[in-house]
Amino acid sequence: MTTATLPETPAAGRGSPALWALTALGAAGMAATYAVAGPERFWADWLIGFVILVCVALGALFIVALQHITGATWSVPLRRVPERLAALTPWIVPVALVALLSLPVLFSWTQPGAAADPVLALKTSWLNYPFFIARLAVCVAVWVWSYRVLVTGSVRQDRTRDPRATVTMRRYSPVFMILLALTLTAFAFDWVSSLQASWYSDIFGVYLFAGAVTSSIAATALLTIYLMRRGRLAGVTGDHLYNLGGLLFGFTIFWGYIAFSQYLLQWYADMPGEVFWFRERTTGAMAGVFALLGIGHFAVPFLGLITRNSKKSWKRLCWVSVWVLFMEIVDVFWLVSPIQGHGLHLGWPEAAFAAFFLAGGLLVVTRALRMGEDTPVGDPFLADGLHFHLR
Repeated sequence: MTTATLPETPAAGRGSPALWALTALGAAGMAATYAVAGPERFWADWLIGFVILVCVALGALFIVALQHITGATWSVPLRRVPERLAALTPWIVPVALVALLSLPVLFSWTQPGAAADPVLALKTSWLNYPFFIARLAVCVAVWVWSYRVLVTGSVRQDRTRDPRATVTMRRYSPVFMILLALTLTAFAFDWVSSLQASWYSDIFGVYLFAGAVTSSIAATALLTIYLMRRGRLAGVTGDHLYNLGGLLFGFTIFWGYIAFSQYLLQWYADMPGEVFWFRERTTGAMAGVFALLGIGHFAVPFLGLITRNSKKSWKRLCWVSVWVLFMEIVDVFWLVSPIQGHGLHLGWPEAAFAAFFLAGGLLVVTRALRMGEDTPVGDPFLADGLHFHLR
C-alpha cells in the first residue's frame, strides 16, 4: 500500500510527460478540427467525449454506492479503485460548461423555426435555455456533492479510522441511487435524446445507465489488475476478480436486454416519429457500426466471461474489459455522430478528441492513485473482505 496522499482537487499532482504530450497533441488536433472540419464536427466530437466522461465517472460512483447498500464484504478491498475512477467527477464541471456552447450548433430544438414543429412545440416547457441550464447545474451539483460524501469521506476515514464515516456513506448511498436515477435520466434526455428532439424513448435513460455501469466495471477491473500486478493490493485474490468478472458479465447481459428492448419496441410499433432515429443509425455507413455494437457490446464479452475460470483469469478479464470500454466509445459515437448527416464521420478529428479525453482522463486517474491508501484501511469491514473466499 502507498501512504502518499493527494489533495482532493483536480489540479493536484503532475502526471506522465507522455500523457501531457498526448493531451497537448489532442488539443491541437481539436483546434484544427474547428478550423478545418467546422464547428458542427467539433461540437459533435466534444459531446461524445462529454457523455463518455459522465458515464465513466457516474458509473464509478454507482459501484461505490452499490457496495455500501449491499454491504458486500468481498468488494471492500477493491472499493478504493472505483473511488479513484470517480475522481473524474469534478472534471465534469469545466467540460459541461464548454459543452453548453454546442447548443445552438447541434440541438434541433434551438434551431430557428423549431417551434413550428408541433412535436417540438409540446416540449418547449422542458426544452428551453433557462430550464436546460438549470437542470445541468442541479445535476452537476448533485454529482460533485455525492463525490465528496462517498469518496472524500472514504479517503478521510483512512486517517481518522472513524467507523461513523461508514455509517454516513451507507445512509447516503440509497439517496444517491435515487438522485442518480433522476439526474442521469435527465442528462440522457437533454444531452443525447434532444439532439433530435422530436424522437423519444421511454427507456433511453436506462440505456445510457447500462452503458455507464458496464464501462465503469470494466475500468475498475483494469485498474484493479494494474494495481494487483504491482503488488499494491495485497490480499486481493482471484476470488475477488471472479466476483468483479461476474458483475461485468451480469451488466453485459443487462445492457443487451435494454438495447434489444428499446430497438424491438420501436421496430414493432413502426411509428414514423420514432423509427427515423433508428433508420439513420442502422442504414448506410452506420449499418456496420450498428452490427458491431450488437456483436461487440454483448456477444463478445458475454462469451468471453461465460465460464467460471474466465472470470478468475486476470488476462481474460483484462482484454474483455479493454474491449468493453472500446465498445462504449463506439456506442456513444453511434448515438451522437449521425446528427452530422449521412456517412461515417470518423477520421483524424475523432482521433484528436479521443487522444485529448483519454490522455486527460488517464492523467486524472494517475494522480488519483496517490489519493489515500490503496485499500480503505479505515473501513471496519476491510478485514472480512480480505479474507473472502469462494465456496
